[in-house]
Amino acid sequence: MGGGIIGLSLSIALHKRGLRVLVVERGEPGREASHAAAGMLADCPLETPAALQGLAIASARMYPEFVLELQDESGIKVDLRDQGTLLLAPEHSEFLAQNPLPTSLAELEPALGEVRGPVAYLKERSVDPRALVAAALKAAKHRGVDISSGTTATDLLLSDGRITGIQTDRTHYNAPCVVNCAGAWAGSFSTHHFPTRPVKGQMLAVAFVQHDVVRHVIRAPDVYLVPRSDGRILIGSTLEEAGFDKRTDADTIQRLHRAAIRLIPALKEARILEDWAGLRPGTPDDLPILGATNTRGYFVATGHFRDGILLTPVTAHVMAQVITGEKPDYEILAFSPLRFQEGRASL
Repeated sequence: MGGGIIGLSLSIALHKRGLRVLVVERGEPGREASHAAAGMLADCPLETPAALQGLAIASARMYPEFVLELQDESGIKVDLRDQGTLLLAPEHSEFLAQNPLPTSLAELEPALGEVRGPVAYLKERSVDPRALVAAALKAAKHRGVDISSGTTATDLLLSDGRITGIQTDRTHYNAPCVVNCAGAWAGSFSTHHFPTRPVKGQMLAVAFVQHDVVRHVIRAPDVYLVPRSDGRILIGSTLEEAGFDKRTDADTIQRLHRAAIRLIPALKEARILEDWAGLRPGTPDDLPILGATNTRGYFVATGHFRDGILLTPVTAHVMAQVITGEKPDYEILAFSPLRFQEGRASL
């Protein structure tokens, strides 16, 4: 249930293990949080919850092979960049000192305006989530994964305490195993009401005549910039508790735009291409929900909050292992759905 990048990638991983897979998506696959994301593969300990650090590092390392496989299967070029990140976080001077610049700031990012305080260089990658989703969708279809778009899953079907399928607004599907990958909507089913919530993020994209005005991902306290290889530059983002409202606010977009221009003054000549808002799936403890529930055959892979793109490869890998009864390569007990349920998992 859910055809974002998590659901699509997991469907491919399960299909590889010989399972027949159906993805049920309420809208168009990959058009919610995955479509709205910036694509920073940020496993920096300053910005990643300690409990999530191991998975974040593992997933970041998996990305080159993950993208290469999707590109080979889909024929779609995924814009995976490895120029690194410049982190402006003056309140963390000790961490910044441990991650020094490989050369002068002026040489690394010539268009950068006046910067006060130290700057760290992080060996992070970034990816274009829209290209990633397009590649995953095509690869899934190529492998024979069934996709039901425009179909809203309304509830789970149960018999004798175990999953037998799902009910949708149109029909029902029989299945011995159901995986809830519904993102911000993951808590909308009567069986196991998981406390996911939408956390709104507003962003915009600009285009500049030159393709290398911004060379690195740049993260500052009030804004971040994510360059794409085609010349686009993404500017974000907000964190708002606004329910399922995806409208953008002109004042907020202008504030982000002005913050970006303060970092890169040349951006005042850039053309605004679009602005948008997405709904990240948040949880009460800001950690994902991964693993088996206490209903046999029902699994959850959601609640990735700001790290859904980063955690996609490792989530697909480890959840496919859990679902097929293998011992997972990574410890996910801290993310168990049981922390929001009563009772213990049925075996």
